[in-house]
Formats: sequence, C-alpha cells, structure tokens
Amino acid sequence: MQTEELLKIVQTVLDERKGQYITAIDVKDKTSITDYMVLVTGTSDRHLKSLCEHVAQAVKEQGGKPLGMEGDLGSDWILLDLGDVIVHAMTAQTREFYQLEKLWSVDAPREKLFAVK
Repeated sequence: MQTEELLKIVQTVLDERKGQYITAIDVKDKTSITDYMVLVTGTSDRHLKSLCEHVAQAVKEQGGKPLGMEGDLGSDWILLDLGDVIVHAMTAQTREFYQLEKLWSVDAPREKLFAVK
C-alpha cells in the first residue's frame, strides 16, 4: 500500500469516527521512523481506543498490517504504528500539554553547529 493511500484511509476513518482536529504532519525530512504523523483529539479514553481500533481494522481490510498499538482504556494518549504513518490519538489536555505539532513542525537548522576542520 502506498503511503499517501494509507494516509487517506487514516484521515477518512478518523473523520468518520468523529475525531477532532485531525492534523497530518509530513516528517519525511525530519526522521527515519515514519513519513507522516497524524494527530487527532478524542473526547474520552474510550473514544481514543475506538478511533485507533477502527483505523487498524480499515488498514487490515485494505491489505495493510498495523505494527502495534500503545496505550489502552484509561490512557490519555494512544499511539498506533502503521509504519509509514503513526497515529497519535490524545485527549485535548494531553495534546495541549505535549504540543507535538509545534515540536515536529520546527524546521531543522540549516547551518552546522560545529565546523569540522
């Protein structure tokens, strides 16, 4: 499955399942662990779990294989690893506290910090 196709499935399912403030961040040039991080706010721990379970099921139905999920009921942050796309489902308070959009949207410095002679 192509990365953009996977991203579209994730965004569609999250929207259909009433995920709030869905944001996709392109991190291809910032990390080697994934291409996109998708952040979504849920209304409760059950909502977060449900969002991630439905995304994982939709990906499986399209022939993809989720790599893992961290967090469970009672968690205010659940991470779903789909390889090229990582989903961060969080409560509003947790999302505000960690501000992942701000962290991952900062451009890498263009100058070297140390000159090698």
